[in-house]
Amino acid sequence: MEYYDYYSTYPSYYDYYDYGYTATADSSIFAALGAVLGAFLGIAIVISLVIAILQLAGMWKVFTKAGEKGWKCIIPIYNMVILFKISGLSPWIIFGYLAGIIPLVGWLVALGISIYQCNSLAKSFGKDVGYTIGLLFLPTIFYMILGFGKSEYVGKGNFSTATSYQGDGVVHISEKPTDESPTNNDEDNANL
Repeated sequence: MEYYDYYSTYPSYYDYYDYGYTATADSSIFAALGAVLGAFLGIAIVISLVIAILQLAGMWKVFTKAGEKGWKCIIPIYNMVILFKISGLSPWIIFGYLAGIIPLVGWLVALGISIYQCNSLAKSFGKDVGYTIGLLFLPTIFYMILGFGKSEYVGKGNFSTATSYQGDGVVHISEKPTDESPTNNDEDNANL
């Protein structure tokens, strides 16, 4: 009897203590569930990236329409400062907006600032309250419309406009002319 034959007849250590993996019905269900969740996660990431790119493109155009450089919308905190500036708000409001890290009170402050900023931005482009609501709830779509649409940057924040109905079903908005130049005419000065 040879050495090999002698030890080949003994049972292996792994025969007694089998810690190997065997597939069961339960593990295949978990594997399928993991695959489905992974697919949903992958789809969600792709959709999120598409939405982020579209909103970035819309903000880029909004910034350029307002006379700012488009690349400023890429930098995270700085883009909010410039957006406040475009809206006619003080850039220092960013500190109130960043207070959103404080639970409840900070969230309410950030929400109030967001509503006020969206309203001021809409007014800066000659839009009304309906557009403010759109900027709050569907910002990607409304930034795209604002950036690539026909709307023009008419001023910062609260501006005075004159609206006129031309009969074609469209309300035209234009800034009131402000002539603050001094005159030397005595009749004009007498009427003041």
